[in-house]
Amino acid sequence: MTKSLRFTGIALAAFAASYAATPAHAGDAGLIAGLPGELKALYDGATDNLQPSAYDTFKMPAKPWKWCHSESYQGNPWRVSLTNELKRLVDVYKAKGWVSDFELSDSNGDTSRQISQIRAFVDKKCSIITSVAGSSTGLNDAIKASYDAGIPFVTISSSVTSPFAINVDSNYGRWGYDMAKQLGESLGGKGNIILVEGIAGAPIVAQERAGGDAALKDYPGIKVVRTVNGNWTANVTKTVILQALATSPQKIDGVWTTGSESRVIAEAFTEAKRPAPLITGSTSGDALGYWKAHPDRYRFEGHGVLPAWNSESLFRVSVALLEGQMPKLNTIMIPIPVVKGADLDKWYAACMTPDAVSTFPVPPADPMPEALLGAYFMHPAPIAGYNYADVPGACAGK
Repeated sequence: MTKSLRFTGIALAAFAASYAATPAHAGDAGLIAGLPGELKALYDGATDNLQPSAYDTFKMPAKPWKWCHSESYQGNPWRVSLTNELKRLVDVYKAKGWVSDFELSDSNGDTSRQISQIRAFVDKKCSIITSVAGSSTGLNDAIKASYDAGIPFVTISSSVTSPFAINVDSNYGRWGYDMAKQLGESLGGKGNIILVEGIAGAPIVAQERAGGDAALKDYPGIKVVRTVNGNWTANVTKTVILQALATSPQKIDGVWTTGSESRVIAEAFTEAKRPAPLITGSTSGDALGYWKAHPDRYRFEGHGVLPAWNSESLFRVSVALLEGQMPKLNTIMIPIPVVKGADLDKWYAACMTPDAVSTFPVPPADPMPEALLGAYFMHPAPIAGYNYADVPGACAGK
């Protein structure tokens, strides 16, 4: 079964209509015209920054490659897991002699610091710079410096506007829309909800919220009681939810969240002695453990925005780029696996407990099969040394 983010025809039309067309979109449509339909659908409502790839005639560095990764924040388990999986993948190449070194920097939310760290990577003559960007625009000059130095620059889960980067991303506007649509339909078009956003200013936050707001327009009976920032961090999310509940005496029917903190949201409602709401968001090991222990207190309809497959997508695209496969466009969209409430048992594993905050499920099938990923490149070829079957399970090493 293909696990990808899906819209009904009506929902998709409403989502697309919620984004005003601009003259640039005609060219954008041309860029994705040759893609398979399954990939084209991932760009609905998200073509504003779509451009041709700047790497069609780029001279790539030779092996062994020095791999440098610029992080903007390592303060939550999701980001740490993403980095750990990327390092595991790069270590496979190190063992083969194809990568000489892996170097990591973390700016801890400081854009100026991330710029300095990227420029330091340029000075160190890295072969490639991969990044979770802390700003969609603030790194652009540093990205251009990387490009000018002959160093390709690839982002994950944090698209930038620079034409000199390759963005590996998902359609988070569409995800925000889909989750709000799920709440609207599941709640019968009426009820009170809380919106929980991630880190203020992060590139994908505005996309997710724009999609959510577009869907909620179809449900005038849904009232947003509070909007809070959980920073994609468990303790912050729990604190702001408890504060919101303390000042919102009315029944809360649903929580729209864009993080992996659904477990602490459910716990907060329990501690506040409030009825369990329907929660959307991304599943996680601790949430599945909480569901297993308290099935009557955890109601979930969401997806799996999971660190492992984000790292795997980043790694595969980066290697394809370094090997000269030539991406056709600057933004490569990857699907988000669906996780239905009725299917939680299929994602649950024995190591998942309510305390397993650093454990994330692994999709049972590759969300981006080789043939589908290859459609993004002019000269597609298998990624040597990579096999989805080799990805460690959620309980590996636990």
